[in-house]
Amino acid sequence: DGLVSNFGLVYGVAGGTSNPELIPLAGAAGLLAGAFSMAAGEYVSMRADRDLAEFRVEKERRELEAFPKEEEEELSLLYRMKGMTKEEADALAARVMENKEVALDTMMREELGLNPKELGSPWGAAITSFLLFSLGAIVPVIPYFFAVNTTAFVSSGLMTSVALLVVGGFLAYMSRKSPIRGALRMLLIGLLAAALTYGIGRIIGVALE
Repeated sequence: DGLVSNFGLVYGVAGGTSNPELIPLAGAAGLLAGAFSMAAGEYVSMRADRDLAEFRVEKERRELEAFPKEEEEELSLLYRMKGMTKEEADALAARVMENKEVALDTMMREELGLNPKELGSPWGAAITSFLLFSLGAIVPVIPYFFAVNTTAFVSSGLMTSVALLVVGGFLAYMSRKSPIRGALRMLLIGLLAAALTYGIGRIIGVALE
């Protein structure tokens, strides 16, 4: 996200302004705005999911305390749905219900489909999202830290193109797809986004002159 969006932003500003000094400023602003936005969105999403999961777990805890027999029958039914005989399911459910924490953990997994060790950390997700977006978004801006000229413009495009190829190829490889096809597809998407924003920037820039 950071790589493509900031590539488009940098080229859009480059196409629309006669003052190249604005390009690194716009790139840095896009990096920070995008990174904080992604982090905030990830935090809110993860926090909402975790709050809902914790509510469901607490509700299950109260049900285990208030209706242990009904919960034991429910657990037995779940085991029978997995292929156990009634006798086997009843015996296993009774054994599980002897320990409240084991019973709660089991009901979380079997009934709610939750893994108590994988509820996720909202802050961890937010920080990871911030860093990954920033890592991608900084690539198109790096050449402008050294010079603000045509060379920086070309270097930004080349560096970003290489990064797009690497990211696209890696993602395709991890998905057991063709790395070459994935790399070229990602490159095409990035270049198309940059070309469109550059063209729009040129049109707006000319109109405002």
